[in-house]
Parts: sequence; structure tokens; C-alpha cells
Amino acid sequence: MAGLPTKLQLQVVSADRSLVNETVDEVEIPAADGYFGVLPGHTPLLAVLGAGELWYRQGQEKHYLAIAFGFAEVQSERVTILAQIAEKAEEIDVTRAEAAKKRAEERLARAIDMDVERARISLMKSLIRLQVASRARIRS
Repeated sequence: MAGLPTKLQLQVVSADRSLVNETVDEVEIPAADGYFGVLPGHTPLLAVLGAGELWYRQGQEKHYLAIAFGFAEVQSERVTILAQIAEKAEEIDVTRAEAAKKRAEERLARAIDMDVERARISLMKSLIRLQVASRARIRS
């Protein structure tokens, strides 16, 4: 009988490109109902993604992505993330994210005849982008 796997193959794909295809030690994923961690040998599962910060670890180094909505498939040796939106920390345009945050806050403040849920989601995505982008600045 073979032992448990010691690594995971992580693949992160967004609607327009493949962002990550790496061998990793650990992954933390933002599911719709909270974050969950995955180590090699994890029980297979399929999860709906929320919006949040995904990180993965290779040795002692952590890498961060902002992701929003989609699905995660977990197998004992593989994790596949299919996200509507996915961005690496170092690729996030902080100025654009701050402007999106400001617009969403203004829309929520005058929530008359508009889609409040859409503005709330926009605000959430911009806050996640800023949080993930700050991770890249800390490491630099």
C-alpha cells in the first residue's frame, strides 16, 4: 500500500488565463462558507468559492492571490481552482483597487434606486485586492 502524498499539484485558472500550476506543500482556500486548508492526502471534495485571499506555501515561502467566486476541486494529490476572478498579489493595481473601493463606498452611502448587493460585492472585491496587494509589498 502506498503512503500518503507529500506534495500537492495546485492549478488556479480564471476566466481568461491560467495563473498557477505549481507543486506546493499547503493551500488555504476561501470557500463560500469560510476558509479551509488543504494538505497532501486531503479527503476529496468540491467546494463553492467565496471572495477572499488564497495562499499557498512552497517550503517556507507563501504566495498570495485574490480570488472571487467559482469552484475548488480537492483530491489527495491535486487542488484545482476555477475562479471567475483571480489575481496574483504582485499583479494587483493598487490605485485601481482604491478607486473601486471609493466608488463602491459612495454607491453604498447613497443607496437609492441601485443594486446594493452589486455595490457590496464590488467593495468586498476591492478590499480583498488591497489586502492581497499589501502582502506583495510586505515581502518586497
